[in-house]
Amino acid sequence: MVKHFAFAVPGDLTIPTGGYTYDRRIIGELHRLGWQIDVINLGDDFPWPSRETRASALELLRAIPEGRSIVIDGLALGVLPEAASELAARHPLVALVHHPLALESGLSAKRAEGLRLSERAALAAARGVVVTSAATARTLVADYGVPVKRIAVAVPGNDPAPLARGSKDGTVRLLSVGAVIPRKGFDVLLAALATLGGLPWRLTIAGDRTRDSICAARLDANIARRALSDRITMLGAVPPQRLTELYSAADIFVLASRFEGYGMAYTEAIAYGLPVVGTSAGAIPDTVPPGAGLLVEPDDACALAQALGRVIGDADERRRLTTIARAASGKLPTWHNSAQIFARAIEALA
Repeated sequence: MVKHFAFAVPGDLTIPTGGYTYDRRIIGELHRLGWQIDVINLGDDFPWPSRETRASALELLRAIPEGRSIVIDGLALGVLPEAASELAARHPLVALVHHPLALESGLSAKRAEGLRLSERAALAAARGVVVTSAATARTLVADYGVPVKRIAVAVPGNDPAPLARGSKDGTVRLLSVGAVIPRKGFDVLLAALATLGGLPWRLTIAGDRTRDSICAARLDANIARRALSDRITMLGAVPPQRLTELYSAADIFVLASRFEGYGMAYTEAIAYGLPVVGTSAGAIPDTVPPGAGLLVEPDDACALAQALGRVIGDADERRRLTTIARAASGKLPTWHNSAQIFARAIEALA
């Protein structure tokens, strides 16, 4: 069998988000496994495509030779149900779902329901679905009517990383990595840290600030209003080498996400042996190894403050969590493993 398929993605694969990183790394590993992949950029404004973007995307998808397997990233497929139905008649169609579109934070009830119905229809047309976590698989079965036998779970991989050296000056260095959007819960993190002024901490936030300019401006204003500007550093998106330096210098990774379909930043932190303070939303409890961190309910600033206070103020507790995280770092899945699972899913459908 010729190992050849089309991979349709919603935009530029170099965009520094977990979803685009996953697509880019899976494509790279599949190339190394001997696959030929036609990468098709469907446009930049998904999941809210303009009429022009929608028409252009459909034209690009229709041009794929009949019978060739097609993988479409769910960020685009979820709002193209009519295209999914049309393509499924001529191609083995695979949906890649990072997390359901309707579970993005900040949506109105009407808009969320519209996305849920659209994505449900698109997934019904797909011959198979690849998801990045068992939690997302459970959600698709329970809420989207996808038969479990049509789902393959290919979790994100990890690269070997040096263990974090941490701080040496008595100040506990907190690191948070994620795009500045409502779903990442930076407002909850600020509310929690504002109650811990008596403890020796500094926070660095690294993540794209351009995806939601209103959210970024609100975060800046909240930092100033809470008089935390001298303790919080906002970096925006950073290159890989700089991110490695940040992880290496940190003592604790913290991210107060309201939902994650997997949460690649959490496992990236574990790869560096960093203990995690996060939430129990979505796939995070499956992503963070048992004992390697403290997880609280999402949107609970008081519980988050208690967890942070515990690891910032108690060096023994911090060392205990770090020991478990370091042991877990050597057991994380690799990108090669993930690509093999991905490949088997496409082969089974073809």
